[in-house]
Amino acid sequence: MNDIIQPTHLEQAEGRHSSNFNRLRGRLEHHVGQAIADYNMIENGDSVMVCLSGGKDSYTLLDILLALRKRAPIDFRIVAMNLDQKQPGFPADVLPNYLKKLGVEYHIETQDTYSIVKEKIPEGKTTCSLCSRLRRGIIYRVASELGANKVALGHHRDDMIETLFLNLFFAGKLKAMPPKLVTDKGDHIVIRPLAYCAEKDIARFARAMEFPIIPCNLCGAQENLQRQNIKGMLAEWERQYPGRTQTIFTAMQNVAPTHLLDENLFDFKNMLLGQKVAEGDIAFDMAE
Repeated sequence: MNDIIQPTHLEQAEGRHSSNFNRLRGRLEHHVGQAIADYNMIENGDSVMVCLSGGKDSYTLLDILLALRKRAPIDFRIVAMNLDQKQPGFPADVLPNYLKKLGVEYHIETQDTYSIVKEKIPEGKTTCSLCSRLRRGIIYRVASELGANKVALGHHRDDMIETLFLNLFFAGKLKAMPPKLVTDKGDHIVIRPLAYCAEKDIARFARAMEFPIIPCNLCGAQENLQRQNIKGMLAEWERQYPGRTQTIFTAMQNVAPTHLLDENLFDFKNMLLGQKVAEGDIAFDMAE
């Protein structure tokens, strides 16, 4: 959902040239650069298609990637892509005008997925799943047409954590969003350079930059989506225990398959005496 975000009085007073804003930009650039390095997301000669929805996350992604490219030791192409899904009232001129002013290569793809979703999904039901599938197919096709081998999405750290809990609570899976993956057909690599970035930092950055945010009318009214409930749960945890969000994210980077129950990840049946199971001590909970 593309939130309409207004700058606070403090952010308006500080502006984008203040020391606080420079530290914020520096933090975001550092996190994006670190994620790119850790997962080898972008290499010399890559053509990166940045998916621009009109929301705070994708605007931030494009801005930071453009900034990093200026001083990167490698050469890579950036092309911005927006999918106009023909939602009623969608301001079709906003993104082209913004991208022209920015001077970045871009492509606007027009496909009426809105009508398809509204026809297939009953009123009041969640539209996100079908909408995402339709978008995904179009995005991969356009990437091929534009000669892009990498597709950059604007998912951030909080999106990944929320997805983990959505799968845990509602799908019975320990599964989140990978920072990098190969598409099913093997034609493209999807990357998420904002993987280390906190949503609150992105929101502050977007407010200070005064990006022309475009709300998503298709799903924006669905306030009872399970993702919103998960977001609220995590926000409450963070209020009670500051730093818990980062701890959860760190745990996602430190997985011990031998201490779970998935036989596809570890051969429990053929375990032998003397076999090394995992690094460190194994703890046992003794119930009395």
